[in-house]
Amino acid sequence: MPGRDTVYVWVGRDAGGPPDPAVSLLRRAGSALLGRAGNELVLTHDPGGRPVVRVDERVNLPVSVSRCPGIVVVAVRLAGPVGVDVERIRPVPALALAGRWFAAAELTWLAGRPEAERGVDFLRLWTAKEAVGKALGLGLRDGGLRRLMPPPGLPLRPVPGDETLWVGHPELGGDLVAAVAVRAGTQVDVEVVQGAGHGVAADRSASVERTSLPVVVRGNWSSSRSTRGRL
Repeated sequence: MPGRDTVYVWVGRDAGGPPDPAVSLLRRAGSALLGRAGNELVLTHDPGGRPVVRVDERVNLPVSVSRCPGIVVVAVRLAGPVGVDVERIRPVPALALAGRWFAAAELTWLAGRPEAERGVDFLRLWTAKEAVGKALGLGLRDGGLRRLMPPPGLPLRPVPGDETLWVGHPELGGDLVAAVAVRAGTQVDVEVVQGAGHGVAADRSASVERTSLPVVVRGNWSSSRSTRGRL
Protein backbone atom coordinates (compact mmCIF):
# COMPACT_ATOMS: atom_id res chain seq x y z
CA MET A 1 0.00 0.00 0.00
CA PRO A 2 2.72 2.61 0.82
CA GLY A 3 4.31 4.36 -2.18
CA ARG A 4 3.21 7.71 -3.60
CA ASP A 5 2.22 10.29 -0.97
CA THR A 6 -1.37 9.27 -0.22
CA VAL A 7 -4.04 9.82 2.40
CA TYR A 8 -5.85 6.57 3.20
CA VAL A 9 -9.38 6.78 4.59
CA TRP A 10 -11.36 4.20 6.53
CA VAL A 11 -15.04 4.50 7.53
CA GLY A 12 -16.67 2.50 10.33
CA ARG A 13 -19.84 2.32 12.36
CA ASP A 14 -19.92 4.13 15.71
CA ALA A 15 -22.65 3.19 18.19
CA GLY A 16 -21.38 5.71 20.73
CA GLY A 17 -20.09 3.34 23.42
CA PRO A 18 -17.11 1.12 24.15
CA PRO A 19 -15.15 -0.30 22.54
CA ASP A 20 -14.14 2.75 20.53
CA PRO A 21 -14.34 1.74 16.83
CA ALA A 22 -11.70 4.34 15.97
CA VAL A 23 -9.14 2.22 17.83
CA SER A 24 -9.89 -0.81 15.66
CA LEU A 25 -9.72 1.23 12.45
CA LEU A 26 -6.46 2.88 13.47
CA ARG A 27 -4.87 -0.46 14.33
CA ARG A 28 -5.99 -1.82 10.96
CA ALA A 29 -4.60 1.24 9.20
CA GLY A 30 -1.35 1.10 11.14
CA SER A 31 -0.87 -2.58 10.34
CA ALA A 32 -1.49 -1.94 6.63
CA LEU A 33 0.88 1.00 6.31
CA LEU A 34 3.59 0.07 8.79
CA GLY A 35 3.58 -3.69 8.26
CA ARG A 36 3.26 -4.42 11.97
CA ALA A 37 0.79 -6.51 13.96
CA GLY A 38 -1.96 -4.55 15.66
CA ASN A 39 -0.73 -5.48 19.14
CA GLU A 40 2.63 -3.84 18.38
CA LEU A 41 1.02 -0.45 17.79
CA VAL A 42 0.50 2.24 20.40
CA LEU A 43 -2.20 4.88 19.94
CA THR A 44 -1.08 8.18 21.43
CA HIS A 45 -0.74 11.92 20.66
CA ASP A 46 2.10 14.08 19.40
CA PRO A 47 3.29 17.15 21.37
CA GLY A 48 0.70 19.26 19.54
CA GLY A 49 -2.15 17.00 20.63
CA ARG A 50 -2.70 15.33 17.26
CA PRO A 51 -3.29 11.56 17.37
CA VAL A 52 -0.56 9.27 16.08
CA VAL A 53 -0.03 5.53 15.75
CA ARG A 54 3.40 4.69 17.14
CA VAL A 55 5.60 1.61 16.89
CA ASP A 56 8.52 3.15 18.77
CA GLU A 57 10.05 6.59 19.18
CA ARG A 58 11.39 6.50 15.62
CA VAL A 59 8.22 5.36 13.80
CA ASN A 60 5.09 7.52 14.00
CA LEU A 61 2.10 7.38 11.68
CA PRO A 62 0.12 10.66 11.59
CA VAL A 63 -3.63 10.05 11.77
CA SER A 64 -6.86 11.98 12.17
CA VAL A 65 -10.27 10.97 13.48
CA SER A 66 -13.72 12.46 12.93
CA ARG A 67 -17.23 11.41 13.95
CA CYS A 68 -20.81 12.15 13.08
CA PRO A 69 -23.98 10.30 14.17
CA GLY A 70 -23.40 6.58 13.64
CA ILE A 71 -20.09 6.98 11.78
CA VAL A 72 -16.39 7.28 12.57
CA VAL A 73 -13.82 8.16 9.91
CA VAL A 74 -10.05 7.85 10.22
CA ALA A 75 -7.44 9.19 7.82
CA VAL A 76 -3.77 8.19 7.85
CA ARG A 77 -0.73 9.40 5.93
CA LEU A 78 2.86 8.25 6.08
CA ALA A 79 4.42 11.47 4.78
CA GLY A 80 3.13 13.98 7.32
CA PRO A 81 0.20 15.52 9.21
CA VAL A 82 -3.34 14.89 7.98
CA GLY A 83 -6.77 16.16 8.97
CA VAL A 84 -10.21 14.70 8.32
CA ASP A 85 -13.73 15.85 9.09
CA VAL A 86 -17.11 14.28 8.34
CA GLU A 87 -20.73 15.42 8.54
CA ARG A 88 -24.03 13.84 7.58
CA ILE A 89 -26.00 15.60 4.87
CA ARG A 90 -29.03 17.24 6.45
CA PRO A 91 -30.94 20.53 6.24
CA VAL A 92 -28.91 23.46 7.57
CA PRO A 93 -29.49 27.24 7.41
CA ALA A 94 -26.55 27.56 5.05
CA LEU A 95 -26.64 31.30 4.34
CA ALA A 96 -27.35 32.25 7.95
CA LEU A 97 -24.44 30.14 9.21
CA ALA A 98 -22.10 31.29 6.46
CA GLY A 99 -23.00 34.91 7.14
CA ARG A 100 -22.09 34.42 10.80
CA TRP A 101 -18.94 32.33 10.47
CA PHE A 102 -17.46 32.47 6.95
CA ALA A 103 -15.60 35.09 4.95
CA ALA A 104 -17.68 37.37 2.73
CA ALA A 105 -16.36 35.74 -0.46
CA GLU A 106 -17.61 32.32 0.67
CA LEU A 107 -21.02 33.72 1.59
CA THR A 108 -21.24 35.27 -1.88
CA TRP A 109 -20.24 31.94 -3.47
CA LEU A 110 -22.86 30.04 -1.47
CA ALA A 111 -25.55 32.58 -2.31
CA GLY A 112 -24.85 31.99 -6.00
CA ARG A 113 -25.21 28.23 -5.73
CA PRO A 114 -28.53 26.51 -6.58
CA GLU A 115 -30.76 26.59 -3.51
CA ALA A 116 -31.09 22.80 -3.44
CA GLU A 117 -27.29 22.42 -3.25
CA ARG A 118 -26.45 25.11 -0.71
CA GLY A 119 -26.74 22.88 2.34
CA VAL A 120 -24.29 20.32 0.97
CA ASP A 121 -21.95 23.04 -0.30
CA PHE A 122 -21.97 24.66 3.15
CA LEU A 123 -21.07 21.32 4.73
CA ARG A 124 -18.25 20.88 2.21
CA LEU A 125 -16.78 24.24 3.17
CA TRP A 126 -17.25 23.55 6.88
CA THR A 127 -15.57 20.13 6.75
CA ALA A 128 -12.73 21.59 4.70
CA LYS A 129 -12.07 24.22 7.40
CA GLU A 130 -12.20 21.57 10.12
CA ALA A 131 -9.86 19.24 8.23
CA VAL A 132 -7.33 22.03 7.57
CA GLY A 133 -7.43 23.03 11.23
CA LYS A 134 -6.70 19.46 12.27
CA ALA A 135 -3.83 19.12 9.80
CA LEU A 136 -2.33 22.30 11.27
CA GLY A 137 -2.92 21.13 14.84
CA LEU A 138 -4.95 24.28 15.56
CA GLY A 139 -8.56 23.20 15.16
CA LEU A 140 -10.66 26.24 14.34
CA ARG A 141 -8.62 28.58 16.53
CA ASP A 142 -6.87 31.65 15.17
CA GLY A 143 -9.54 32.49 12.61
CA GLY A 144 -9.96 29.02 11.17
CA LEU A 145 -13.57 29.60 10.18
CA ARG A 146 -12.59 32.72 8.24
CA ARG A 147 -9.82 30.93 6.36
CA LEU A 148 -10.80 30.80 2.68
CA MET A 149 -11.19 27.34 1.17
CA PRO A 150 -10.80 26.34 -2.49
CA PRO A 151 -13.84 25.10 -4.45
CA PRO A 152 -14.96 21.71 -3.07
CA GLY A 153 -14.05 18.46 -4.82
CA LEU A 154 -11.09 16.31 -5.82
CA PRO A 155 -8.18 16.21 -6.42
CA LEU A 156 -6.88 18.06 -3.38
CA ARG A 157 -6.50 21.77 -4.08
CA PRO A 158 -4.22 24.39 -2.46
CA VAL A 159 -5.80 26.59 0.19
CA PRO A 160 -5.83 30.23 -1.03
CA GLY A 161 -2.88 32.09 0.41
CA ASP A 162 -0.95 28.97 1.39
CA GLU A 163 0.21 26.69 -1.41
CA THR A 164 1.55 24.14 1.09
CA LEU A 165 -1.93 23.42 2.48
CA TRP A 166 -4.16 21.13 0.41
CA VAL A 167 -7.76 20.09 0.96
CA GLY A 168 -10.42 18.13 -0.90
CA HIS A 169 -13.51 15.98 -0.57
CA PRO A 170 -13.35 12.21 -1.12
CA GLU A 171 -16.58 10.33 -1.80
CA LEU A 172 -17.40 8.11 1.18
CA GLY A 173 -20.83 6.99 0.00
CA GLY A 174 -24.14 7.20 1.81
CA ASP A 175 -25.28 10.59 3.11
CA LEU A 176 -21.81 11.70 4.16
CA VAL A 177 -19.72 14.76 3.35
CA ALA A 178 -16.04 14.52 4.25
CA ALA A 179 -12.88 16.53 3.73
CA VAL A 180 -9.20 15.64 4.09
CA ALA A 181 -6.34 18.11 4.37
CA VAL A 182 -2.55 17.87 4.36
CA ARG A 183 0.50 20.07 4.40
CA ALA A 184 2.62 19.18 1.39
CA GLY A 185 4.73 20.74 -1.32
CA THR A 186 2.97 18.89 -4.15
CA GLN A 187 -0.26 17.08 -4.96
CA VAL A 188 -1.28 14.26 -2.60
CA ASP A 189 -3.56 11.38 -3.56
CA VAL A 190 -6.58 10.22 -1.55
CA GLU A 191 -7.70 6.59 -1.40
CA VAL A 192 -10.86 5.45 0.39
CA VAL A 193 -9.90 1.98 1.58
CA GLN A 194 -13.21 1.34 3.33
CA GLY A 195 -16.20 3.54 2.55
CA ALA A 196 -19.73 3.70 3.89
CA GLY A 197 -20.80 0.97 1.47
CA HIS A 198 -18.45 -1.67 2.92
CA GLY A 199 -20.95 -3.13 5.35
CA VAL A 200 -21.03 0.07 7.39
CA ALA A 201 -24.52 0.61 8.76
CA ALA A 202 -26.10 4.02 8.30
CA ASP A 203 -28.28 3.71 11.42
CA ARG A 204 -28.29 6.95 13.39
CA SER A 205 -30.64 5.86 16.16
CA ALA A 206 -28.00 3.90 18.11
CA SER A 207 -25.45 6.69 18.01
CA VAL A 208 -24.58 9.63 20.19
CA GLU A 209 -25.11 12.91 18.36
CA ARG A 210 -21.72 14.40 17.46
CA THR A 211 -21.17 17.34 15.18
CA SER A 212 -18.77 20.22 14.91
CA LEU A 213 -21.45 22.47 13.46
CA PRO A 214 -22.82 25.30 15.58
CA VAL A 215 -26.05 24.55 17.41
CA VAL A 216 -28.63 27.00 18.71
CA VAL A 217 -28.38 27.50 22.47
CA ARG A 218 -30.75 30.15 23.85
CA GLY A 219 -30.69 32.01 20.59
CA ASN A 220 -26.90 32.02 20.17
CA TRP A 221 -24.75 29.90 17.92
CA SER A 222 -22.15 27.74 19.64
CA SER A 223 -20.04 24.79 18.57
CA SER A 224 -20.72 21.42 20.20
CA ARG A 225 -18.94 18.11 19.80
CA SER A 226 -18.79 15.41 22.45
CA THR A 227 -15.89 13.00 22.10
CA ARG A 228 -14.82 12.89 25.73
CA GLY A 229 -12.63 9.93 26.55
CA ARG A 230 -12.33 8.86 22.91
CA LEU A 231 -9.81 9.34 20.12
